[in-house]
Amino acid sequence: MPELPDVEGFRRVLQRHGAGRRIARVAVFDTGVLRNTSARELAGALEGQRFESPDRHGKWLLAHTTGPTLIVHFGMSGALRWCPDDSGRHKHDRAIFVLDRGELRYRDLRKLRGLWLAHTKDDCQHILGEQGPDALAIGPAEFHRRLTRRKRTIKPALTDQRLIAGLGNLLCDEILWQAHVYPELQTSDLSDADVSRLHRIMRRVLRQSLPEGCVPGKPRWLTGHRNAGGRCPRHHSPLRHKPVGGRTTYWCPKCQPAP
Repeated sequence: MPELPDVEGFRRVLQRHGAGRRIARVAVFDTGVLRNTSARELAGALEGQRFESPDRHGKWLLAHTTGPTLIVHFGMSGALRWCPDDSGRHKHDRAIFVLDRGELRYRDLRKLRGLWLAHTKDDCQHILGEQGPDALAIGPAEFHRRLTRRKRTIKPALTDQRLIAGLGNLLCDEILWQAHVYPELQTSDLSDADVSRLHRIMRRVLRQSLPEGCVPGKPRWLTGHRNAGGRCPRHHSPLRHKPVGGRTTYWCPKCQPAP
């Protein structure tokens, strides 16, 4: 599932290949990815406009143009690809933005989220809904305040986009493992030192993931072993997994003992 590093990677694709480019044509091959607009309205609003520098907030991409803003949420399987010409189109390319050089393709297998059209800043805010601060930008004091203001289980708290925007299942498992925090620990049981360590490790994991454009499966990271039969990269003990807050969660019982 695309998380903050993936969406930042898509933002950089758009910045590199789209910013300043004119949108010559919009082709929608599957209207199932359109959320608040039609294929005709989307084309009419964007054709002839130029992409400007895009923004990202959490898992949302804001593709600003000289006219309206195209807002993208990639759901479970979405991606943004740039191709230099119209060859090699994929069967899951749901919408294509033909530029004055190359084309940007919104590709999505499962179509769980998709594309929105925002004409004003109020439209953007309405579409994004209640989002917490971006995980890459939140400071330690605000992180502490949001995480500890009421009792919750730590894993679902970190994946709650209203609390902190951008963290998903893989990132949270990696952060908790690196911080030696049990995924079902209650936030009320975290010490100040625990919260500070979580914030520091969250930023480190994000910074190291950004160049990869994903949450990388590094050999020394939990994500490199996050599968049935996987073993902890620290000392090779078997990993455990079960649903926590509705998400399949992996942890090491030796590194992250239950209280």
